[in-house]
Amino acid sequence: MNEFSSARKWGTFAVCGLLVMLPNLDLTALNQAIPHLTADLAPSATQILWIADAYGFALAGLLITMGGIGDRIGHRRMLMAGAGLFGATSALTAYASSAELLIAARFLLGVAGATLMPSALSLIRRVFTDPGERTMAVGMFAGIGGLAVGLGPVVGGALLDHFWWGSVFLINIPLTLVAVVAGLVVLPETRSPLPGRLDALSVPLSIAGVVGVVYALKEAAAGEGASAGVVAAAVGGVLALAAFLLRQARLDDPLIDVRLFRRMAFSGSVITTMFAMFALVAQSLIFSLYFQLVLGWSPLQSGLAGLPGALGAMVGGAALAPPLIGLLGRARVVALGLFVAALAFGLLTRVGTEADYISVLIPIVFSGTGIGMVMTVTADTVLATVPRDRSGAASAISETGMELGGSLGMAVLGSVLNAVYRGSVELPAGLPAAAGHAARDSLSGAVQAAAGLPASLAAQVESAAHRAFVDGLHAAVLCSAALAALVGVFALFALRGVPKVIPEAAESGDGAAKAEVTATR
Repeated sequence: MNEFSSARKWGTFAVCGLLVMLPNLDLTALNQAIPHLTADLAPSATQILWIADAYGFALAGLLITMGGIGDRIGHRRMLMAGAGLFGATSALTAYASSAELLIAARFLLGVAGATLMPSALSLIRRVFTDPGERTMAVGMFAGIGGLAVGLGPVVGGALLDHFWWGSVFLINIPLTLVAVVAGLVVLPETRSPLPGRLDALSVPLSIAGVVGVVYALKEAAAGEGASAGVVAAAVGGVLALAAFLLRQARLDDPLIDVRLFRRMAFSGSVITTMFAMFALVAQSLIFSLYFQLVLGWSPLQSGLAGLPGALGAMVGGAALAPPLIGLLGRARVVALGLFVAALAFGLLTRVGTEADYISVLIPIVFSGTGIGMVMTVTADTVLATVPRDRSGAASAISETGMELGGSLGMAVLGSVLNAVYRGSVELPAGLPAAAGHAARDSLSGAVQAAAGLPASLAAQVESAAHRAFVDGLHAAVLCSAALAALVGVFALFALRGVPKVIPEAAESGDGAAKAEVTATR
């Protein structure tokens, strides 16, 4: 029996859906604002990297911690505090007067962003107790997140056409105000009467582990390769994660319950989500570069061009996945989504150097639809197979897997694209040494080098770079297709025993009093 009215449930969903849009909008809007803020604040090359990465490092590193804290203090409280911090820090970011202040503000935005997703998903898990409604709500929730990623370039491009770079962050303030006011009215609170203490050592171990691995992957994607710093970060991150997991297994009140990974439904869903993001994230960035640097489209045009993929993800997650679970079962729906995405990635090899949007549109819609189906089923399975009083930590694990998968995808697929580009680019004779070096390094380097060359020579350089980039793009999407197909086969076996309707998981903890989760309405 559901103790929440329909209005209360969908009001909770609306607030949580609004708040999950914020970090996704922020991630994509910054990419367009960087050229404008660079002209205004004149940051160094290192500062530009930290402006871009401080948010992601804080977000990825703190997801597990924030999910565990939310399980202890209450997710309504955590969500409202995070929303307030996100709005306040957005204002600080928009009006940052120096690169140093902007980096600090971006870090605080990441801290606030880490509170939002685990708590929002946990509240949805709490109010939607009917399995069918919960699956639909999770699908819509995932679709909103994907739609926000697609809207980020569109909103950012429109604002930057008329206002200064800080305007892309000010849009967060009215959204957070609406969410906080509505949330104080409609959101329920969930907490355990005996939540247990927060282990002081687990927090830095989890942060060091995730940030170390993500940093190493990002640096590898940026072309640093196996430098001493990258290797040290990777090894340190893996060791910290291993120490973290070993410690969790010995604690009475762990930040995450490692016994969850013994459940194939849980661990299989997390692994599938991670590698689905691996295949999808790099494609998004690659096509942003393709639209702008090969086809010469504006950031706004590029954002609009990618939007149908986000809409496809919403349709796949919210409209197709729930009924298909009843018809095919969870394992087959996940596999079907991945096989559809694999086929769509393969079709992207038809893309050339000339503008032919239809050859891009159809595959990105189908890849978005397939991945949307996957994300809905895996997220719903993760939430359904854990006790409600551990749903924040479980959501954080799933989100951390997505962050790691996205970073790994950028590193591996970006390296594939760059390797093919550098191996196939055929530059004309007579180039100055500096221009030739830049053009061989990357497509963006070739475009910049061409700007300083005579018109005929510049055209030859750009044409050669475009062909080489498209060759690299083809190799990257073929890797994505192969990976999606392999993960689809894995999902068929890993999730084959998961029922269509998952029974309510028993509450965790020692004793009936600790197992009880209360809701104050």
